[in-house]
Amino acid sequence: MSDPAKLNFDALNGALKAAGEETRLRILALLAEAELTVSDLTDILHQSQPRISRHLKLLAEAGLVERFREGTWAFFRTAEHSDIARALIAHLNPADRVIARDRERLAAVRAARTAAAQTYFRKHAAEWDRIRKLHVSDEAVEAAIRDALEQRPFRSLLDLGTGTGRMLELFGSQIERGLGLDMSLDMLLLARDHLERAGLRHCSVRQGDIYDLPIPDNSFDAVIIHQVLHFLDDGARAVKEASRVLRPGGSLLIVDFAPHELEFLREKHAHRRLGFASEVVTQWMQSAGLEPVMHKSLPPEPGSDGQIAVSLWLARDTRALMAAKPRREVA
Repeated sequence: MSDPAKLNFDALNGALKAAGEETRLRILALLAEAELTVSDLTDILHQSQPRISRHLKLLAEAGLVERFREGTWAFFRTAEHSDIARALIAHLNPADRVIARDRERLAAVRAARTAAAQTYFRKHAAEWDRIRKLHVSDEAVEAAIRDALEQRPFRSLLDLGTGTGRMLELFGSQIERGLGLDMSLDMLLLARDHLERAGLRHCSVRQGDIYDLPIPDNSFDAVIIHQVLHFLDDGARAVKEASRVLRPGGSLLIVDFAPHELEFLREKHAHRRLGFASEVVTQWMQSAGLEPVMHKSLPPEPGSDGQIAVSLWLARDTRALMAAKPRREVA
């Protein structure tokens, strides 16, 4: 781990003052465990919303916590780059009576979230299962995704249109930082529950527009757009925006349907495009300044009910390509 960033006197003094109050220290400990709303913290700490909001404001101003808005909600978490927050939390005894009690109440909040996520999943499980049966198995697709990305190590992953957060779960054990973006608050609820159950504290989800990512340039080693483009009006624009946040030499992987004629997916499931020809997505990648290095098509298994092939496209950012370029594969 790198040495902690050095702070000037005023910044360090301000951070210590912000954390040096009982409720705010309890909040820091809770936010190290999970992303929480003001309402969550009110339930756990048994304090009023204005009081909790005031504490969060002071912690945020001191750079100890971060705030992320999702619709009418706002989530808070320990600031990703705050060495002070991590150091203070590391010195807390998890068996301390106050900390242990807060964790018990946090468990109740998580249980309520899980119940809400499961209700949403049950409501939509039938239609998801119906679409799954139309294409190659999830296991085969995920194996191909792993094979495509594991040829070059990466430490940070951005999953656009994260849905249930499955891509973050798939690579969670081998990355240092993962972020999933989605516009659906219901899907974010489900994804957050899955990540918490998997213990992937270094992975998080946010509400975000795929056309206007709330992310600086050159932020991620790898970006995945998994089964998202067929919902969009402007796939090329989404690919270009994804390329913007790739670090030099980074990888963009797109997974989506090959061309098909199942019109009911457009009529009943909001699919804007009925799959994509290989050259269409390849052209989008090239126009975004990326070098396509692989295209693969996975047909449904013989004897299954599947009617749609799934395609994978992999491209690299050309600013830091290794001397030996990867072999182009076409299948």
